[in-house]
Amino acid sequence: MFIAFSGCNFTEKKEKRNLNSLEKVKKHGKLVAVTDYNSTNYFIYRGEPMGFQYEMLNLFAKHLGVKLEALINNDISKNFEMLNDHSCDIIAINLTITKERSQIIDFTIPHSQTRQVLVQRKPENWEKISSKEIESMLIRNQLDLAGKTIHVQKESSYATRIKSLSDEIGDSIKIVEILDLEVEQLIELVAKGEIEYTIADENVAMVNQTYFPVLDIQTAISFPQNLAWGVRKGDDSLRVEINRWLEKFKSSSEYIFIYNKYFKNQRSLGIYNSDYYTLSSGKISMYDSYIKEFNYIVDWDWRLIASLIYQESKFNPTVESWAGAYGLMQLMPTTAKRYGVDKNSSPKQNIKAGIRFLKWIDSRFVNLGIKDDKERIKFVLASYNVGLGHVLDARRLAEKNGKNPNIWDKNVDEFIIKKSHPRYYSDPVVKFGYCRGEETYKYVLQIIDRYEHYKNFIPED
Repeated sequence: MFIAFSGCNFTEKKEKRNLNSLEKVKKHGKLVAVTDYNSTNYFIYRGEPMGFQYEMLNLFAKHLGVKLEALINNDISKNFEMLNDHSCDIIAINLTITKERSQIIDFTIPHSQTRQVLVQRKPENWEKISSKEIESMLIRNQLDLAGKTIHVQKESSYATRIKSLSDEIGDSIKIVEILDLEVEQLIELVAKGEIEYTIADENVAMVNQTYFPVLDIQTAISFPQNLAWGVRKGDDSLRVEINRWLEKFKSSSEYIFIYNKYFKNQRSLGIYNSDYYTLSSGKISMYDSYIKEFNYIVDWDWRLIASLIYQESKFNPTVESWAGAYGLMQLMPTTAKRYGVDKNSSPKQNIKAGIRFLKWIDSRFVNLGIKDDKERIKFVLASYNVGLGHVLDARRLAEKNGKNPNIWDKNVDEFIIKKSHPRYYSDPVVKFGYCRGEETYKYVLQIIDRYEHYKNFIPED
């Protein structure tokens, strides 16, 4: 037995040595990226994950033909640790390229450029005094930072820049490095008057100035700098592939659109103040309380149910499908009637009825022997979308063709897709005929994927 296990371990280690980073990503079918959560890089708005880094990562993962798994961590030093201990494949944030960091990781070509600016608060009653008076009360010369206290994110390029600036002006600048606050949180503290100064990339500072007009961001403290993604030292295969893709992507109109969407969008303030903006509201939707009230019925994480509701209605209680399904949970009239609701029922009643329907489907699969809760969820979601009968057909087809009827991924899901082909929907074991199984396959994937994003931002309770 020892020899057998040793042989397995040797084979695994040999494979890890022989496969380069790009091959590993493609083999596993997954690109794992760590990014930071803020109003530009990665956030949830109206139930949907969004962000400059997130959209670029999604497009790159699509280019590779793999799934994106997004992790979040706003601690830069932890991001480096995650990269070097193989917890992720890429650090995808606005990483300033520096000599010091180049000793630890390798950088891709720049995805954008910016410069660092001083974030300071305008004087009291700034709206009522002249611009000349305002200017006289603000720091415009870097020499005037002597003796000032500047709060920055720990181990950030901002801290490095201020240390260099202190040497350049020949005087001390007090630097307070904050471990558990991200740059946008420090910007907000300046706006509230809780700290005097911080440093930010100009493009991020400009976005935040739309939220807080009291801020001034006109004083540059650096030359333009390159921002890039980071990969493990020596991960040339992945870095070269990213560079090849970025080179082409950056010259596209799609890149310009995405950049302007997050850094030059005049609607940013509306997003920031919205109840649908998760970073500021702490909510996925205005119906969170109802979902939490009734999720006990099916005993699912409420965030998973929220992802299903987004998939069905995008949280619009008045939407009606071409087939006649209506409400937040898009119940068909006969199903809705079974649970005592109709088109005039409240969103709360519609949610409760939908969750009761989920419970009914769930109980069917419990009786059929699918005991694993996580596995059964996929069967329930598929049945909610296409109907229980079609999923039972797919299970029978799977079993007939040597697959496991109690496992969804790479087993039953293959046959829900095949139920759109005559060879399969005409099979004697099929009782419910043709179905557009590709839609159901994507439906399950999208709900679970969005649920993972919700877990990144919203606590379970």
